[in-house]
Amino acid sequence: MDEMELYKILGYVKVSPYRTNTLRSIGSDLKMPSEIAKEIDVRTSQVSSALADLKKYDLVICVNEEVRKGRLYKCTDLGLQIIEHLD
Repeated sequence: MDEMELYKILGYVKVSPYRTNTLRSIGSDLKMPSEIAKEIDVRTSQVSSALADLKKYDLVICVNEEVRKGRLYKCTDLGLQIIEHLD
């Protein structure tokens, strides 16, 4: 990925505190939306929306998409790279 594309994605994440905090919360862990919501003190629906946005840019993936409850999310390599630029 070229530098300009990276900056475009970084800006997309930084413009939303929900996306930024959701991505940071996951970090190198596996987390459920409810865990993230509790950690960053927002509603689960806000986290779910942020996760959907982050998935569009391949920053996070759901490792057990087939389950209805208890979905676990983790950062992709690109997601981890974006986190490094958030600090």
